[in-house]
Parts: sequence; structure tokens; C-alpha cells
Amino acid sequence: MTTSTAKPPSRAIAAPLLRDQYRLFRESSRIGDEAAAWRALEWEHILSQPFMVAHLASHWHMLRYAIELGDSREAAGQAMRLLLVPLGSLTGRLPAGNNGRARVSAFDPMPMPEGLAVLIEAARSAATRDGRPG
Repeated sequence: MTTSTAKPPSRAIAAPLLRDQYRLFRESSRIGDEAAAWRALEWEHILSQPFMVAHLASHWHMLRYAIELGDSREAAGQAMRLLLVPLGSLTGRLPAGNNGRARVSAFDPMPMPEGLAVLIEAARSAATRDGRPG
């Protein structure tokens, strides 16, 4: 299930969530759970969009994984997206919620996955309780 897109998380909120998603990707990849690995990479992408370096890293991770799996279509799509990230970041034209995969348009916004929205909201709530900006 997905929800409508929401305000992107701050860097303080996104950074630990990005690390968690990359850790989940590595673990899922290690045990051969491709669906979970791609979901973690997609969520990493959604979280990273407002931050150019993290956004580039998310596409680099997707490109490496596509190559590892022998998925030439996905790899080509990720190579193209690596070229588009700086332009999108500089112009502010990043499609919110887009999962970053080659099978979807690089230009269309998408609804935020519900599970990711829950993680972001939980992190914001914890930050607010701790007196940190969310």
C-alpha cells in the first residue's frame, strides 16, 4: 500500500534511515532476497532525492546491483539516471516518491510507500521528543 507524497525528511532524519536501508539492501542481497534488496534500494532512493550526493549514491548502488544480477536493462537505466541526477538537483525537478528504477519514468512522481512513510514519521516523532529538528 502507498500513501500520497509528503514533505521530504530533513538531512538529520534521512541520514540514519538511509544507512538502515543500505544495510537492509546488503543483508537482503547477501541472502539472495532480490525483492527485499530492491525494495531497500528503492526506499534509499526516495529518501536520498533531496540530497544530491546521497541521490547519486543510491543510483550507483542500483547500478552495481543490476550489473551483479546481469540485468542490462536496469543497468542502462541506472547509468542514464546517474547522468540526470545533477541536472534534477540543480533545477529542483525531482519527482517526489519516485522509486528510481529503470522500469518507471525518471520524471514521474509516485506515492510514498506506506511502510517508508511510517518510518519517516517515527523518526520525526523521536526527534521531536528529543528536542531535535525533524
